[in-house]
Amino acid sequence: MRIIVRYFFRAVRLILTPFMLLSEKLTTPKAIARSEEEQRAAEQAATKLALYQYRACPFCIKVRKEMARLGLPVEKRDALKNPIYRKELQQQGGKIKVPCLKIDQENGQALWLYESEQIKAWLQQRFEPGSVA
Repeated sequence: MRIIVRYFFRAVRLILTPFMLLSEKLTTPKAIARSEEEQRAAEQAATKLALYQYRACPFCIKVRKEMARLGLPVEKRDALKNPIYRKELQQQGGKIKVPCLKIDQENGQALWLYESEQIKAWLQQRFEPGSVA
């Protein structure tokens, strides 16, 4: 019985994944307008970020859309398909859960944010025009 349930959900994922990715592509907002200097500063700050994600995870899609809206070129690391990223997520972040935003701080430590709403709030606080970062 357990194997039937597992294959059922795999089939559902196979069917829904293309629709979820198409929906993301069609509904991703355009990046906000910034001056060239502000955009360059945002892009520089984004080099200290990495998003551990699964391509078709709805919570990951939500975070990626926010990153696109804020115009942030954040490195995306697929923790499902890449065992190295999965191991990093488990060993350094403490658990295998996505989405997870790794923030390399000035002191050399890394901050790991796991909840999509928490990640979005941090990104908005840090990168929204007019925010104090």
